[in-house]
Amino acid sequence: MVNFLYELIKRRRSIRRFTEQPVEQEKIDMLMQTALLAPTSKNTTAWHFVLVEDKEMLAKLSESRDHGSQFASGAALVIVVLADAAQSGAWIEDASIASSYIQLQAEQLGLGSCWIQVRERMKNDTQSTEDYIRTLLNIPKNLNILNMIALGYSASTTDPEKATQIIEEKVHKKNLLIDRFHKEKF
Repeated sequence: MVNFLYELIKRRRSIRRFTEQPVEQEKIDMLMQTALLAPTSKNTTAWHFVLVEDKEMLAKLSESRDHGSQFASGAALVIVVLADAAQSGAWIEDASIASSYIQLQAEQLGLGSCWIQVRERMKNDTQSTEDYIRTLLNIPKNLNILNMIALGYSASTTDPEKATQIIEEKVHKKNLLIDRFHKEKF
C-alpha cells in the first residue's frame, strides 16, 4: 500500500533556488484554497495571507533579515503568513499549520518552497523583521507576522529523505519514557 502523504512528506525539501518560471494562477488558487482549509483553534480562522509576485517587492522582502531571506528575491511568489493574536491565543500554531499545508500542497503541485522565519527575528540592530515587512506591505498593527514562504519552480533537485534516517531516539513509548527518565534524567 502506498501512503501518498508519507511519500509527499519524504520528497519535500526546503528549496532556496528557483527558476524564472512564474507560478500559474491555478496553482496559486490551489495553494490558497489549501491554506484556508487548515484547522484553527476554536475555528477562529485568525490567519491572513499576503501574496507577493512583484519582482521589486520580492527584492525588498529578501532584505528583511541579515541572513536567511535573500533567496526570496529569486522566488516567483512569496506568501506572507499573518494572524490576529487578539482573535486567537493559538495564532502561532494556527498560522504554522496553514504554512505547513501550503508547503505540502506546493510539493504536490511540483513547486519548491522554503519557510522564512519572521517572528522574533531582526532585520538589523534596531528594526525587527516584522516591523520592516509591516511597513513595506502596509500591514495593520493588529496582525502579527509569523513567516514568509518563498515559492517557485525548483532550480535544483534533492533526494527524498530515507526512512532509515529517522532518529528513533526521538520517539518515546510511554513505559520507555518513564524508564529512561528515571535512568538517564532525559
